[in-house]
Amino acid sequence: MLDFRSANVRSVNPQRAIQEALELAYATTTPTCDLVLVNAGVGHDVAVLSRAISAQCPKARVLAASCAGVVGREGPGESIHDIAIMGITGEGFTVSHVDGLYGNSSFAKGAELARDLQKSPKPVRMIYLLASGIDIANDQLIAGVESVLGPDVVIFGATSSDQMQGIATFQAIDGKKQQHGAFAVGIWDPTLEVDTQATHGFVASGDPLKVTRAHENQIAELDGRPAWPEFLRRLGLADSASEGDTIPIGALAERLSPTLAKEYGNDHILRVVTHHTDDGQLVYATDAVAGTNLWLTVRDEVRIFDDMDRMMRAMLARHPAQHPIAVFQADCLARGRRLFNRVMKEELVHRMQQPLANGGSVPPWFGMYGFGEYARLGGRNAYHNYTTALAAIYRRPGQVDA
Repeated sequence: MLDFRSANVRSVNPQRAIQEALELAYATTTPTCDLVLVNAGVGHDVAVLSRAISAQCPKARVLAASCAGVVGREGPGESIHDIAIMGITGEGFTVSHVDGLYGNSSFAKGAELARDLQKSPKPVRMIYLLASGIDIANDQLIAGVESVLGPDVVIFGATSSDQMQGIATFQAIDGKKQQHGAFAVGIWDPTLEVDTQATHGFVASGDPLKVTRAHENQIAELDGRPAWPEFLRRLGLADSASEGDTIPIGALAERLSPTLAKEYGNDHILRVVTHHTDDGQLVYATDAVAGTNLWLTVRDEVRIFDDMDRMMRAMLARHPAQHPIAVFQADCLARGRRLFNRVMKEELVHRMQQPLANGGSVPPWFGMYGFGEYARLGGRNAYHNYTTALAAIYRRPGQVDA
């Protein structure tokens, strides 16, 4: 059986950050654990953090990713020096990783990840997936995994990010840093099950932009005009604007079917633009199809909180009288209550953690503010942007806690 422990801390010094986090999670700086996951603000080098963990836990695999902030049992941390860890001990998981992940290689790399996970002693039933946040086709990455493991395997996780600038994101596998990599933790512990759901709370507005020319995950034209300049024009931004200017306000909405919209609590699923090419093409988060309508959106604070409460009620209803043993969160910086010229996250995090707490104690919790989120929708694996996506892991009824 797998055991999960988590902590999040803030420290400029990487060695001190790791020691404090391990002490919080395990009450010792040298625990015996088999895997340590790390989310780290961009003020830290994920390779340096990984090596610091290996020095304290030499037998553990270490998988790390950059992000724009973290969430843990201690709440959210948004500075560039915040880190979060999730330590995993016991039999029941297998690690796979790839490099060279781009839009046109996403399907093949997903299949490669899955083929490695097929080597697990027992069938993998759920996957924590962390992928590069820039220039990948996330729907194709999911499809590649499912082409090997089938659609019933539950994928949850996030894509790495920087400080919402769309410049570079990082992943590290056992201390080796990459910019276009992905890692997957395939969980085959038969005593565990996972429940996932996502919600955003943004509202589509105005007339849509139509994709008039696209190839794979690159949009060349919107409404018959070069895509990036037209995107900036519709956002009211100057031609000199960068991704750092567009990401906070530029969520693009694709219409969902009525059935999926009812489950999602919203008529649209959102997409983020994290990069553009020198010739003005938008690098989209999934494959793009000519003829697709894309709406600009507005942030609806009341709906963000109302939809979060609705999601938590739904998750609790699916697991009555159960408490999760671990929670993985993927989130967007644009969510929370806008106060004092910034978006405050504490209340929103509290409203998702307390319903899942056991006797007031929050379960091991591992989250990041990234560029995208993986969670089920309509009974299938899906990729989301600008959402809160939760994956709550439960011990199956009748099993004894590890």
